[in-house]
Amino acid sequence: MSAVPGLQLGPEHVEEDVKTSTHELAAETEWRFEVPFSSNIEIKLIRGTAEIFGTEIPIGHAYSFSGYKGAIWTWYGCTIEVKGIPSVDYTSEETPMGTYTNAHFALQRLRGQAQEQNSSGPRVLIVGPDDAGKTTLIKMLTSYGQRLGERVTVVNMNPKEGLLSLPGTLTAATFSTILDVEDGWGSSPTTGPSGVPVKVPLVYYLGLEHPEQNTKLYKKIVSRMALAVNSRLSESDQCKSSGCIIDTPGSISTTAPYELIQHIVAEFSVNVIISLGSERLYSDLVKKFETERSKSSTAEKITVIKLAKSGGVVDRDANYMKEVRHDQVKRYFYGEPKRPLSPYTMTVDFDQLQIYKLPEQDNLNLSFMPVGYEGDLNKPILEKQAITPLLTNAVAAILHARLNDSVEDMVISTVMGFVYILEVDEKKKKVKLLAPIMGRLPARPMVTSSFPEVILNT
Repeated sequence: MSAVPGLQLGPEHVEEDVKTSTHELAAETEWRFEVPFSSNIEIKLIRGTAEIFGTEIPIGHAYSFSGYKGAIWTWYGCTIEVKGIPSVDYTSEETPMGTYTNAHFALQRLRGQAQEQNSSGPRVLIVGPDDAGKTTLIKMLTSYGQRLGERVTVVNMNPKEGLLSLPGTLTAATFSTILDVEDGWGSSPTTGPSGVPVKVPLVYYLGLEHPEQNTKLYKKIVSRMALAVNSRLSESDQCKSSGCIIDTPGSISTTAPYELIQHIVAEFSVNVIISLGSERLYSDLVKKFETERSKSSTAEKITVIKLAKSGGVVDRDANYMKEVRHDQVKRYFYGEPKRPLSPYTMTVDFDQLQIYKLPEQDNLNLSFMPVGYEGDLNKPILEKQAITPLLTNAVAAILHARLNDSVEDMVISTVMGFVYILEVDEKKKKVKLLAPIMGRLPARPMVTSSFPEVILNT
């Protein structure tokens, strides 16, 4: 497989003669490890029982990790074999797993009540600052629910990280099968072969790193996502009683009056809020929603729960997050090292493309803005994009919308897939595109933005 200009993607380098070590873990301890993107380790369970973020791992199966920060937890003790040298590794006896498990059983009680009453199950919102462990907690709660036969719907409202999609998107998916230990959430139909069944997510394109860059657009997509999720939950009694868990970006949890949190709560009819890693946020939300309920006797009760941040959660700097996004783009088009894809290159005429872009937004801090501020209302939601060499190395989302739809309909349309713009030839009026699968380019509008970052040659 040859490298593609701009992406810097080529065959994976495989190291030989790597060091192998064995770790004995006592009951109710976890082995925490970090692996940079430049190296790789393999972990194998030799004896006992263990899990990674709630997903049980079988004895004798080797799992490969690169660019990963994680932990292996054991309830009863185990032995693991590690091939390779992680950049950080240590064993901890102080973990919040007891309180996280109690939260799971509390949600299970609500699900049991929902089944008995034929009503909706828990609609859980996870909030907290960046790097508090929100996504890790959601993986655990989802895995524990799935192991008991639940069909939990996970909603990702954090555009900085993709869930079964690329960064810059908001997604929702129902999990009825195990999560992929190596890949985190698993794969979708467009990401190639997988060791576990693929998930079919709803994907909406935001194209921004922070919701505050365009709160008007973010709110529109949140409302549309809530409508779609409610419809999906109503199609199955099991999905309905299992409920949903919603992930959020840390930025919306840092400044009162928490307008975006309130919008998500209202649109998804949230009845449980878990505040992770912030005493002040927990106190503010308790006051906020208890006050609102006291003003209206018909308002549904919202339970606010406080959980501690795990000591194993580490801060992820901007460079690391950029590497994560690069890796997600790479995996989308090239698959995983164990299950590689051969991406398809196509050349299309200018007149076959209808490309829009998100207008550049000011990266504003809402704490300096009046309550209800939604950005420059005079700016259009989408702008028609001229096809020029400036589009080279951009990732474009193909929408399910029709070419003659209004831009208001386009922004709330789901994403069909993504292409990578390899080259723009203005003289020949041709564009070379990279796609993860073979086929004709659909006659659908495409949207691009400056996020995730354009991957330049180095």
